[in-house]
Amino acid sequence: MMGTGVFAGLLAGLLGVGGGIVIVPVLFFLFQALGISADTAMVVATATSLATIVPTSVSSIMAHKKKGNVDGELLKFWAVFILIGVLAGSTVVTRIDGQWLTLLFGTIATLSALNMLIGKKTAIRDGLPGKTGQGIMATCIGFFSSMVGIGGGTLTVPSLTFCNYPAHRAVGTAAAVGLIISLPAALTMLIVGERPADAPFATYGLVNLLGFACIVPLTVLFAPVGAAIANKLNAAVLKKVFAVVLIITGVRMLAQSLL
Repeated sequence: MMGTGVFAGLLAGLLGVGGGIVIVPVLFFLFQALGISADTAMVVATATSLATIVPTSVSSIMAHKKKGNVDGELLKFWAVFILIGVLAGSTVVTRIDGQWLTLLFGTIATLSALNMLIGKKTAIRDGLPGKTGQGIMATCIGFFSSMVGIGGGTLTVPSLTFCNYPAHRAVGTAAAVGLIISLPAALTMLIVGERPADAPFATYGLVNLLGFACIVPLTVLFAPVGAAIANKLNAAVLKKVFAVVLIITGVRMLAQSLL
């Protein structure tokens, strides 16, 4: 778990990817290696990932806010819709079979990786849609992110940049979206979630507190290290390598959920 924190922190600094897209699959396979069922491993990995995103997103928001890259007006409008999606998604997680979560995560991870590799880099429309369209976007981001244990970056950044939204501002705003997603989702899974019979040690509700304690400090510690390394390496090549690894991981999770 400590290794997971180091890995997530380094990748966050190197590539700007959210920790959840790394933490969920690593915990999913780690828990299974410890003899825990795939269904339990997935729901606990999802909930634990969301809990780890809360403190890391706070530090990220502060850094982006200093640079003026957090869109407060957009967040004011989106917050209610994101929260509706999060509450719906996190409630579903407490009731759904882990196999469906594995299928959903594998799909989102594979599509995100393909977007990193071959996705269109130019906007597909000149600006954000109207209020109804934005409400649907925000609700879907909250719903699907909370269901698979990821923060704001994986779905928010491409959604905004596809609408010709400035990239740096999209990343900063996505950090704030991550907090709106992770805090209520993690609390719901902690309080409402019923601890599975074969859950790993130190699991309360659906959140593994030992994993949280091991991952968070090291993610925060190693993110700046990753950022420093990124300045010396070709980030574009690293991102493509990570995308290939993520595709392999996503396909493996899809295969496990379907076979």
